Amino acid sequence: MLHIVNKSHGERASLASCLRLAQDGASLLLIEDGIYAATAASAAASGIAAAAGRLKVYVLQPDVDARGMSGKLLEGVTAVDYAGFVELVTQHPTNQSWL
Repeated sequence: MLHIVNKSHGERASLASCLRLAQDGASLLLIEDGIYAATAASAAASGIAAAAGRLKVYVLQPDVDARGMSGKLLEGVTAVDYAGFVELVTQHPTNQSWL
């Protein structure tokens, strides 16, 4: 399953709910303000650091660039472009957007 989170972990509890319910081996794509959770400075507080071993974590690179967070991502987080976003969706027949 592909989980998609677009809100900051400081703004909403969407990411926390996602991390609690996502099964091992699932993929997580952080977009828009959700990318802040994958920065080295926020990874522990957001729960991404603990989840990175059991989930495949991706961020949308254009959103990372737009927010000035390039070079600040947690190790092990994979950045994808829009084509990569589409590829993730096609690879996962089920997905959940967390609002």
